[in-house]
Amino acid sequence: MGKSFIDKKFYDAILNFDDSDEAQDYFYTYMESATGKVAKDGHEETVRDKILRIYATLFCEDTAMKNAPYADMDDVADTADRLYIGSVGYDSEHWYRMKHHFPVIDDDNFDRFAALVIADMNMGPLHDAAMNDGDTLVVGEADPLHMTAEQRKNQKTKSISIM
Repeated sequence: MGKSFIDKKFYDAILNFDDSDEAQDYFYTYMESATGKVAKDGHEETVRDKILRIYATLFCEDTAMKNAPYADMDDVADTADRLYIGSVGYDSEHWYRMKHHFPVIDDDNFDRFAALVIADMNMGPLHDAAMNDGDTLVVGEADPLHMTAEQRKNQKTKSISIM
């Protein structure tokens, strides 16, 4: 994949977003920075575009994708509850959205959630867990909130890694 477009300062800004105005400023500035590439529709691609494109490719194969090839708020919201770390379960240590305190995915934070997932896979604990422990991000079936424990245990899953 070559040199990552995600750096430690950006990853830290995502993690500290709720606690720091500086982190918020850095996050928004970085998300709107140009990647140096031109998208198929002719506009200059931003980091935000790239993150939403990668997120869509990895997680949104069965969502509406009204803004293809980029994930939009509905695509991210529809997939956020399907992401697990290492194993499928209900506990907050394994359910990605709960672990990172995103109780609601909406217009204000869908791109930050997508950025967190992609940054985490590039350089955060998800990257470290994949490299050291073999744990990866697991994508389960839709609507795990309304599944029984037995259904969650027996659902079809796929492991995602960008190594």
